Amino acid sequence: MLAEADILNAGILIVDDQEVNVSLLGQMLCDAGYTRVASTMNPLEVCALHRKHRYDLILLDLQMPGMDGFQVMAGLKTNDADAYLPVLVITAQPGHKLRALQAGAKDFITKPFDLVEVRTRIHNMLEVRLLYKKLENYNQVLEQRVRERTAELRESEARYRSLTELASDWYWEQDENGNFIKVSGPVLEMLGIRVDSLAGEASPVALAGWNEAERDLLQAAIAARQPFLEMVFSRVNADGSQQKYQVSGEPMFNQSSRFIGYRGIGVELTPKK
Repeated sequence: MLAEADILNAGILIVDDQEVNVSLLGQMLCDAGYTRVASTMNPLEVCALHRKHRYDLILLDLQMPGMDGFQVMAGLKTNDADAYLPVLVITAQPGHKLRALQAGAKDFITKPFDLVEVRTRIHNMLEVRLLYKKLENYNQVLEQRVRERTAELRESEARYRSLTELASDWYWEQDENGNFIKVSGPVLEMLGIRVDSLAGEASPVALAGWNEAERDLLQAAIAARQPFLEMVFSRVNADGSQQKYQVSGEPMFNQSSRFIGYRGIGVELTPKK
């Protein structure tokens, strides 16, 4: 929520070619407690002033010589960094109200002034404007935090992969359809297939000697999209010798929580000769 002090400290610009109107509105705002009120009687200055000071509210007369209020609003649209045009138009012509709103004005004040109505409309519009800016700032902060967190996660993942390469004999990744997209080491042989080239087509070739019950447990975990830790697999070679491997893996999900595959690491437990 906004504090009243935030509203009274908002930046306001009065734009009117009549000095009496500028004085009347300025005095009314000062009496109401507003502390940052500026004015100009030259509509050609408005765009440059707004670029410099980023006013929270522009009280804009529509009928001025040289450049009317509609032309001023058109100019503000070309240099305004945000999508919100903080303009409250001043007009004595009822027919101009709808046109002003269509041109981007957020509200209007009718001449001759009803000071109670003017104060109310100014206060309400500033409240909306400041809440809009607060939301915009919050979104920017949130986006920055998301970018920072994403960078942290990417760095963490890079470290994780670097450590797994040091702490394991091999690393593997599968896509959501079970196709291997990254492999190092004998994981393909363990799962019962041989791939000549990851960039080409896989040629399934059953390899003998693996403990099928152990391999079925792994395949069941992957089918259920469950993580598995230090599962042991063994193989009896043609010469009667035995090899053992230990594998760990986890499912991968994208930012929308959609399953996109598996990744894992493994080490050979067979004593080196």
